[in-house]
Amino acid sequence: MPKTPAPSPDVRRFLQAANAAVPARRENRPHRILFALDATASREPTWDMAMALHAELFQAAAGASADTAVAVQLAYYRGYNEFHVSPWSTSPTELLRHMTGVSCRGGTTRIERVLAHALREARLEPVKAAVFVGDCCEEPPHALTAAAGRLALFKLPFFMFQEGRDPLATRVFGDIARITGGAHAPFTAGGADRLRALFGVVAQYATRGRQGLREIKHDAARAVLAQLPP
Repeated sequence: MPKTPAPSPDVRRFLQAANAAVPARRENRPHRILFALDATASREPTWDMAMALHAELFQAAAGASADTAVAVQLAYYRGYNEFHVSPWSTSPTELLRHMTGVSCRGGTTRIERVLAHALREARLEPVKAAVFVGDCCEEPPHALTAAAGRLALFKLPFFMFQEGRDPLATRVFGDIARITGGAHAPFTAGGADRLRALFGVVAQYATRGRQGLREIKHDAARAVLAQLPP
């Protein structure tokens, strides 16, 4: 029987670099969740809905993990090349303060900037999960999938929540989710109940992994669980 070929030196160096790239988790640090939103003009109703539901991330995580807090960072883009990021916070009230008063402005999508920012944060300290809420994609798909591949090295799953059924967004959001080990889930305009459930799914996954999702009796959790890698 032929022997399995040994990895080449180049492959070994790549694997060593990939393993070294993932920062070690510090004890007693909060579980970090990146909360990214499209704040271009068409997104105003969804922004208001996300603002009303933002505390779901904290509440679901608190219920899932009594001994470890969750920290959330808000990132959003809008207008002409605007990209904003809040500090990490363990307080729903503090996150709401950053969201309140933000007005949506016309502009094109900046999803690649979201992915690049997530990579910078993951290089500093592990991020358990990232949420993205948007409805369209106006960027080259190959650039976004390449950025998703870099995030995969840091084991940072993106949960891509898509309002509506734009075909290009469906394809690209699905690719980003698959490559990073996350999930893609659509919701309809005004679908507050489903968006609330999806936020809870991410919080449970960030704090308890796949086991946490198995305990949620909601079709949103089952749909997400079916997409996650084993």
